[in-house]
Amino acid sequence: MVNNFSKKAVALGVLVAASAMAAGAFASDKTEPRSDIYKDKFSKQYNSWHDTAKSTENTDLLAADPNLVILWAGYGFAKDYNAPRGHMYAVTDVRNTLRTGAPRSADDGPMPMACWSCKSPDVPRMIEEQGESGYFTGKWFKGGAEITNTIGCSDCHEKGSPKLRVSRPFAERAFETIGKPFDKASHADKQSMVCGQCHVEYYFEKVDGRKGFVKFPWDDGVTVEKMEAYYDKLDFADWTNKISKTPMLKAQHPGYETWSLSVHGQNNVTCVDCHMPKVTNAEGKRFTDHKVGNPFDRFEETCARCHSASKETMLGQYEAGKQKVKELKARAEEQLVHAHFEAGAAWAAGASADEMKPILTDIRHAQWRWDYAIASHGVYAHNPTEALRILGSAVEIAGNARIKLAQLLSAKGVKQPVAIPDISTKAKAQAAVGLDMTKLVSEKEAFKKEVLPVWDAEAKKREATYK
Repeated sequence: MVNNFSKKAVALGVLVAASAMAAGAFASDKTEPRSDIYKDKFSKQYNSWHDTAKSTENTDLLAADPNLVILWAGYGFAKDYNAPRGHMYAVTDVRNTLRTGAPRSADDGPMPMACWSCKSPDVPRMIEEQGESGYFTGKWFKGGAEITNTIGCSDCHEKGSPKLRVSRPFAERAFETIGKPFDKASHADKQSMVCGQCHVEYYFEKVDGRKGFVKFPWDDGVTVEKMEAYYDKLDFADWTNKISKTPMLKAQHPGYETWSLSVHGQNNVTCVDCHMPKVTNAEGKRFTDHKVGNPFDRFEETCARCHSASKETMLGQYEAGKQKVKELKARAEEQLVHAHFEAGAAWAAGASADEMKPILTDIRHAQWRWDYAIASHGVYAHNPTEALRILGSAVEIAGNARIKLAQLLSAKGVKQPVAIPDISTKAKAQAAVGLDMTKLVSEKEAFKKEVLPVWDAEAKKREATYK
């Protein structure tokens, strides 16, 4: 389905890419992907942006919660899922994750080019040079030597200027879909929209039969229910769960959507207000701090600008809300894990597709809502009320699936409760879903050793031709 991305645009992209290749070297006049070009002109902003490298910790979320391996069985996230780090690690982490595999050619590997789309200002550069069709066509490996600069200045600013921009055409179209054209937005709205071009829910749609074009599912609205209905109408699935055979939806990181429905969003308190506040350096100069981070780390410049409560009081409120979300998250996961194994048992007992369809729909909807509520890692602060509402519906819908499964299993003569293998650790859960982690890790290590230096050398040679 093409939606807002027309066949004419695809054809134009092909022509742009073809003419650019015929001409030889590329050179975008809109995007300078190398942030260090601006380290003197915008030194305070550059230095604080560079400080995002200080978030060195790489937290393994699958080890912390092995249930995730079962919920994502058959999908890349069951192999590897770490907590997000600072912007300086965007390219490093997508290169290193097991989800992108160990490809050795432009036609190899599990992931499409679209997986680079929020990682680097080289992405808008490539789109400007090749058109969207030229950029999106192909596998993830194709972008390896092209996309080497991590998230930086040109993702959010016009070339050589502090002026804000939405650098991804697919994001610009999405904002227009919800009645927020960027060129007509207020400065405050623009501050959140430049973050919202990446911190959102998205999927890879098919254009002219080719899958891999980024699309935000906002055509009918930005609530979890509206997006769920949108996906159902398309009969879209990111993958099929290996255990239950459910066609699944994988939420990405819907920070913009959950924030926009919050008290802060409704009162136009922006991402920048909380995560990139105005600060004063040692020389008394005011500037926007580009070390995107936790607002409590800079309480006086963030929360205290609007709230009279103490840091201790507000941090206590935040932690209380976070604990409630985590408790309901755990309940939803428990129900879903059981539902997946029970559905697997029903299939094994000879259940038909017609018998399973309403059950799988419930599992799909429940897990979508669970995932949506937690995939935006800042939801504990952004909108805990909405997270609790959505997780409550996830628990209810998963419970409905299990009631239907209990009835079906009884009719098939299956002894209950259905046995669940030992999934108490990440390794045991991955073994239970059939992952050969030794092989995957070995292949990835060889890829990092043999392929990444080649990519970096090619990128260095290409960038040496830039002015």
